[in-house]
Amino acid sequence: MRSRKRAPTHPGRILNSHYLEPLSLTITELARTLGVSRKTLSKIVNERGSVTSDMALRLSRAFDTTPELWLNLQRNYDLWHAAHDSKDWRRVKPVKMPADAQMHT
Repeated sequence: MRSRKRAPTHPGRILNSHYLEPLSLTITELARTLGVSRKTLSKIVNERGSVTSDMALRLSRAFDTTPELWLNLQRNYDLWHAAHDSKDWRRVKPVKMPADAQMHT
């Protein structure tokens, strides 16, 4: 896993700084456009909620991006925090596969 010192930016912050602010959109207006509650969108923008697959599809449609953009932003954010906020995963030992059962990639 590639080590990164600084946490990736939450997709809600990107949504706010690259879309809401430049377009002078309020959370209420965008929530209405997306067909979601203001509370749902507010949680994402305020970095207390996650971009789901459904939300990624809605955002990609609204802003002519791809759903993968939004999901990758969320995935990178989540994975970095999982790796840095808990060390329990480091205690997991690799599973040794028998030589004749090696998976081919």
